[in-house]
Amino acid sequence: MNLDSAKWFFSRLNGKTDTTEPDGYDQVLAKQQSRRTAIKSLMGGLAVGTAAMSNSCALTTTEKKGEQSQIDWEEYFKGNYKVMTEEEKSATVNRLIRSYEMNTGKRISMSSSPPKENVLFGYAFNISKCRGYMDCINACVEENNQDRTSQMQYIRIHEMEDGKGFNFGEADDNYYHEVPAQGHFYMGTQCFHCDNPPCVDVCPVQATWKEDDGIVVIDYDWCVGCRYCMAACPYDGRRFNWKSPEIPEPEVNLKQHYLGNRLRKKGVMEKCTFCIQRSREGKNPACVEACPTGARTFGNLLDPNSELRWILNNKKVFRLKEDLGTEPKFWYYMD
Repeated sequence: MNLDSAKWFFSRLNGKTDTTEPDGYDQVLAKQQSRRTAIKSLMGGLAVGTAAMSNSCALTTTEKKGEQSQIDWEEYFKGNYKVMTEEEKSATVNRLIRSYEMNTGKRISMSSSPPKENVLFGYAFNISKCRGYMDCINACVEENNQDRTSQMQYIRIHEMEDGKGFNFGEADDNYYHEVPAQGHFYMGTQCFHCDNPPCVDVCPVQATWKEDDGIVVIDYDWCVGCRYCMAACPYDGRRFNWKSPEIPEPEVNLKQHYLGNRLRKKGVMEKCTFCIQRSREGKNPACVEACPTGARTFGNLLDPNSELRWILNNKKVFRLKEDLGTEPKFWYYMD
């Protein structure tokens, strides 16, 4: 249906009868049909005619907007990642990759790699070696695409006075002086990936759970931001996005995992994932790699020959708040 047909039809609707029937009238309006059906047919024809008059650049823009709308629709109505089939997981990852490419012109590498068999991740922290340099925090922020305008930090380094024990209530977590300070020692905390995580138990929508390799993860798109998990964590391991994260485009880490360092949104929980995008590829978390003193050790608890197992077998190790029964997979020790 061409534009002349549309003009003629609407003039008839407005009571004008002195117009000449356009070519093609007998194909659309001559046959008996309802007002609604006729309008639908003519509007469809008008849309086709309008599209035909558009140049190729405009058509490309329209196609992109349509594709983005379709992606947004499918993402909004997708299910919980935990219960997705492998095909559904692959589809949602591909949608996010395509969406980022259309918005930025860059292509990210996003994985949905599952846990490997016979792997249970754990962590050890040598208090004697930590000097409070905070290289670990900076590396974590950059690796995990954390907001640059707030204190969104998964890791805390606590400066404590000698002889006062592990009193986190009196610790200084935001010291701005030369380190190590005389008469002080340093301890790092983050998500401890508990074997019995209380944060998982309280989540009302099952947006967080423990994977088979011990990593406690969050489906950011399923999280409703109630912060029950934040209140339940006895180790201050969870963070809430009070605002939309801001990361300069050149600083975005393009190597991502769906359950890890992919870009988040306002109003959801996030935390350390043992750098799942790295650890499931056999690499150390960014904090371990960045530590200049070797205070951090990461490994497979099921590997009897790992450095982590050697530490657990040969050092006097302890865990925080062991009486709670959370079974954190994060040990402390001193030389």
